[in-house]
Amino acid sequence: MSQPPRRIAVIGAGAAGTLVSMQLLRRAAALQADLEVQLIDPAATTGRGAAYATDAPHHLLNVPAGRMSAYHDAPDHFVGWLARRAPGAHGGGDHVPRALYGEYLADVLSTTAARPGAGRLRRVHERVVSVREHGGGMTVAVGSGKALRADAAVLALGNFLPGEAWVPSALHGSPRYLPDPWAPGALARLPRHGDVLLVGTGLTMVDVALTVSRAGRTALAISRRGLLPQPHAESALPPIPAPTIDPSAGLHHVRRALLRHVSACRRTYGNWRVGIDSLRPVTAELWQQLTVADRTHFLRHDQCLWNAHRHRIPPASARALREGISAGRIQVAAGEVADAVPGEDGVSVRLRDGRTLRVAAVVNCTGPEADVRRVKDPLVTDLLATGLAAPDPTGLGGFHTTSSGRLRGSDESMQAPLWALGPLLRGTHLESTAIPEIRTQAHALATSILGSARSLDPAIGG
Repeated sequence: MSQPPRRIAVIGAGAAGTLVSMQLLRRAAALQADLEVQLIDPAATTGRGAAYATDAPHHLLNVPAGRMSAYHDAPDHFVGWLARRAPGAHGGGDHVPRALYGEYLADVLSTTAARPGAGRLRRVHERVVSVREHGGGMTVAVGSGKALRADAAVLALGNFLPGEAWVPSALHGSPRYLPDPWAPGALARLPRHGDVLLVGTGLTMVDVALTVSRAGRTALAISRRGLLPQPHAESALPPIPAPTIDPSAGLHHVRRALLRHVSACRRTYGNWRVGIDSLRPVTAELWQQLTVADRTHFLRHDQCLWNAHRHRIPPASARALREGISAGRIQVAAGEVADAVPGEDGVSVRLRDGRTLRVAAVVNCTGPEADVRRVKDPLVTDLLATGLAAPDPTGLGGFHTTSSGRLRGSDESMQAPLWALGPLLRGTHLESTAIPEIRTQAHALATSILGSARSLDPAIGG
């Protein structure tokens, strides 16, 4: 009697879900395993999620195309795909429109699924509302009431909606407040006239400010420190070895060692970015060896400065931002919202330092919520309520997981066949939102779930 195929449920069809589905199918082909991947997400598209669903040409990838391959072992794959799609239009050093990358991810998955022996991809356009461990596997319940059985499940939920802990009660529900600037058509619903307050000065703010600012309208951006993301270098930088740092001495020692390293790189290579980029291979290891107290301190006090230098914007976006600031269409300052009262003709905003602003609308640009206890999602709420998942010990970094991404529940002695990748592993890896990290996680997770082969089939479709 033949054995039934293994079934893996991948929950979420954005970049993380697409990459892990591709790796599972690819590994099934290498192992000659009978596998069905159930990719479950209500979206009509695959591979786009919130990050790559935009069609605005000025919304660019924050990482050069040459570092955005879907394959950890084929670094030029995305650049080759771009060359076949539009010869001569883009190079490896270009920051290309994000919409192109969403198209690329969808193509990579469909091409992999069409290869002989890759198993079967079943796309389920439903919203998952709960998962349960059952008979050594998982039962996945979707919104229509159906239950899907799987041997294991992977949470690829992507980024959650922006956090709203700062939002005054009077602002909730007002048409002059946009809680999620990436919701379809959200920015088009802004009032036609009047200035706009953007709360947050990170990557989201840059995209929103460049979209909404114009002659006669100012985009006012505030955050606690008023820090802007730094730009990428105009040309490629030389790779250098990672520094040797002992995290056992604590966060203070790590911080001082990193500052010395970056300063030395600036003197030697003329650019501090070389030092920051050299940390990429060792960031997770350093992070995991810090105590929970040190990690919590970093997330509360150092993360803003780290993000401004680690998560940079394309040079073209930086130039457009500087131009907007010089022309007065964009203003950036330190500030925190203390209160906001919407009215018929605008919103009166009071800042904690006593300043008052009068704007036509307020847009939440604070970035995705990281504390899963605050996330308003039925699946996340259910996972925490049943004990299948627990918050990261810092409370600010997604779920508590092993280093491989397997969830640690409220009872750590019992682990369900349930994994996660992407932003949900922020507490485990710190850096867990960019494609270079997620594609590595996807490969490792596929190996962890399906086992390893001596050599992976070198043929790569697309």
